[in-house]
Amino acid sequence: MALFDLPPAELRAYRSESTAPKDFDAFWDETLREARAHRLDARFEPVESGLSTVEVYDVTFAGFGGHPVKGWLLLPAGTTEPLPLVVEFIGYGGGRGLPHEHLLWASTGRAYFAMDTRGQGSAWGGGGGTADPVGAAPAYPGFMTRGVDAPENYYYRRVFTDAVRAVEAARSHPLADPARTVATGASQGGGIATAVGGLVPDLAAVAPDVPFLCDFPRAITLTDRHPYREIGLFLRTHRGRAAEVLRTLSYFDAVHFAARGRAPALFSAALEDQTCPPSTVFAAFNAWAHPDKAIEVYDFNDHEGGGPFHDAAKMRWLRSYA
Repeated sequence: MALFDLPPAELRAYRSESTAPKDFDAFWDETLREARAHRLDARFEPVESGLSTVEVYDVTFAGFGGHPVKGWLLLPAGTTEPLPLVVEFIGYGGGRGLPHEHLLWASTGRAYFAMDTRGQGSAWGGGGGTADPVGAAPAYPGFMTRGVDAPENYYYRRVFTDAVRAVEAARSHPLADPARTVATGASQGGGIATAVGGLVPDLAAVAPDVPFLCDFPRAITLTDRHPYREIGLFLRTHRGRAAEVLRTLSYFDAVHFAARGRAPALFSAALEDQTCPPSTVFAAFNAWAHPDKAIEVYDFNDHEGGGPFHDAAKMRWLRSYA
């Protein structure tokens, strides 16, 4: 399928009809307060990776509920002074993988942290190693409907909390500069980065690529691709529960975190993307609160977006911030 969504001029003006719950900020303040009641306990264990240009650390920290979450920290070899820090979140189904899958940002002279996504890491890449020890109500296979019966139970409450704690853990390393911290990621990772941009007030920049988890009311009715389709398949069986499900999802819609974004941002969108339709990405971009924002648009690409070309665009853009 070629262009299937709104025309480019309408994308630039599009605003989501999703409405943030009145207690959105209170919900997240309380969620993070509960998480911070657990000691962060960030541990950095050196790893012999066979790589000579970077130093690798196997990281464990306490995320949601104090649960152990894994990550990798990569530093340019021989680092002695604090460096700008890039924290990256992973796409749907992937995990932190292996250290040699993450060489780009350390190669630019920055510290780099990759967070493992709890319960994922079994669909592609080098795998993951973080369990999700929380049970949930009946869900369609995948992650999109796990705990969708209530915001307090929803899977992404745990993931977004892990992500905020990942930033705190990475910043705690003496060779990472907290004042020059960037959140980034593609697809699911882009949605998580957008959430972090709304929850962490002092980031230097945020760079979400073709972000997932944006504008749920439009996404679940516009595309029949997974992962959004998981929600429709759940509702196909659980008839009459759409309002309840959309209420839960409203607490996790990246559009509402974007409205609270307090750092410069570079988004990307692909106009043939049926996985994360461009209007849903523009919904988050157009809502982004910080005035210093830009979006790269890839006219003839699907969910791969700009790929290595966008990596180059991000490297150029980040020179001004971190």
